[in-house]
Amino acid sequence: MPVKYLEQVLAEEDGPRVRLDRAVLELATIQFPQLEIEPTLDRLNEIAASLGDRLRNFNDGREFVEKARAYLFEELGFHGNESDYFDPLNSCLNQVIERRTGIPVSLSVFYMEVARRLAMPVFGIGLPRHFIIQFDDGNYTAYIDPFHGGHPVSHREILLLAGGSDPESGVVPAMLPSMLRRVTKKEIVLRMLRNLQRVYISRRDWPRALETMNLLILGSRDGDPELAPAYKLRSALHLELNHYVAARTDLESYLKLQPEAEDREEILRQINSIHQRLARLN
Repeated sequence: MPVKYLEQVLAEEDGPRVRLDRAVLELATIQFPQLEIEPTLDRLNEIAASLGDRLRNFNDGREFVEKARAYLFEELGFHGNESDYFDPLNSCLNQVIERRTGIPVSLSVFYMEVARRLAMPVFGIGLPRHFIIQFDDGNYTAYIDPFHGGHPVSHREILLLAGGSDPESGVVPAMLPSMLRRVTKKEIVLRMLRNLQRVYISRRDWPRALETMNLLILGSRDGDPELAPAYKLRSALHLELNHYVAARTDLESYLKLQPEAEDREEILRQINSIHQRLARLN
């Protein structure tokens, strides 16, 4: 299926017409190629409408945060998947809604999309090691952790979630203001893509890993320091799938971006090896 919204997000089109829910569901077609998006959108609409019914006497943001927590995480039972964190289904919004479990970023997207349908101001916050959301209507603000029951979290708890309890993480209280920056739709999608990439590589699912890499490279800017390593990794995926010409092209792109790379000689040897292999095939 065409990945219209996903491509828009990766092209940094971040306006109100660019739908995060549709982009993330298009991302799920990597795992589910025949996925029909509309049923999941209908289910999101139903959940939002049911929460809206509970807000008929809505007074303030604090009430929304509490009623959203009670409905989504207590009544419906959404929760973090701590027992199988690296299941790729945790990154597929259709499965997050069906199974009512996921990882921090996918549960945050679910919450954000329910809130958006109710015109509630909820924003994504991409911490190191974790993902939370912020409700902020100008009068009341709260940081919320959908992975741990949708409860508001304090600044101290946020630091711990980001790795502040680990002396090797480098997370210190002075970093808190920068960590609480609101992220864009593109940053959310790229984070989900990286999660899927790691899972597929760990499972040696090379075709799906390659799909994620193609999208990560599509979403990279010129001059992005991660672009050269992305080409190098994609070349390895191409080799696993016997895509020799594509692997050579990616290695050449890597050296073009990193002409003084420490592994330049090794990359040149790989390119030469691919040349020889292609010559034998011809």
